[in-house]
Amino acid sequence: MTDEWRPEGEVLALVGDSLTQGGDWGALLPGETVRNFGVAGDTTDDVIARLDAVIESSPALVALLVGTNDLAWRRSVEHVVRNVETILVTLRKELPDTRILVQSVMPRGHEFADQIRDINRHLWQFAPTVHAGWLDLWPALALEDGELNPAFTEDRLHLNEEGYRAWAAELAPALERLRDLPPNSRAITLPDLGGSR
Repeated sequence: MTDEWRPEGEVLALVGDSLTQGGDWGALLPGETVRNFGVAGDTTDDVIARLDAVIESSPALVALLVGTNDLAWRRSVEHVVRNVETILVTLRKELPDTRILVQSVMPRGHEFADQIRDINRHLWQFAPTVHAGWLDLWPALALEDGELNPAFTEDRLHLNEEGYRAWAAELAPALERLRDLPPNSRAITLPDLGGSR
């Protein structure tokens, strides 16, 4: 059992929106000490506004999944990417020894697929710059056209029990891989791109 070597009370902070909030993580991730920082309706701006609470919890690991609600508010791909980058840079700076996992924005209705793929491509490229792991959830959850698999949802956005099980089946081994990486102690700053946008 891999749990035996884990430090007592090592906290995993799950950060995101209703997708994160709705998971029964105690059952889905047995052996993890989970703090659920998922808040229904949250956008990337909302997560930035409440990052202090995540930082104050001093988690050993952070798994981030956010961005889909921004699209409902018609925010641009650039807005989402820049905000997620800000979240990651802030976490890395404030929690230098914490292992961070960035999860791809999940599929939803196929009409959002191109935007989400674009966001995910940027985040996949950015994650290594803050020494964060990357978990692409699309192979497990999306149909070929980018639609969230109907077996996993009733409303093309939120997950049912099957959907949560499929997500956890990807997340659990990704967290184990992340634990095998050396902790990071080097703070990363965003380059100055000529003023804020």
